[in-house]
Amino acid sequence: MAKLLITTQTYENYGAHDWDGVGECPQYWKPKGGSDYVVKKVNVNKVTETVMGVRGQIECDNYAFRETIIDWTIVADDALTEFEQSQLAYEGKIRYASKEIAW
Repeated sequence: MAKLLITTQTYENYGAHDWDGVGECPQYWKPKGGSDYVVKKVNVNKVTETVMGVRGQIECDNYAFRETIIDWTIVADDALTEFEQSQLAYEGKIRYASKEIAW
């Protein structure tokens, strides 16, 4: 079996603090990292369909914050993300695992 690894990019609107809730919100979007999401037991013949199906559980877009999918890939069931690997290397354990999405 395999799992689907989805990577996102998050942005924060630095102009949102000026927004009064009525008029236009000044736009100054700054990239602020991202997250890794995992869909286990994925059908490798329906990867794009799976990504589109879970998109609503992952992406967010409002006046202050955005999270968008920027990449996805099929990996082995036991594969670790870069962040999980670095946690093991520096701390000896994974404290912040990838977020698992049900599909």
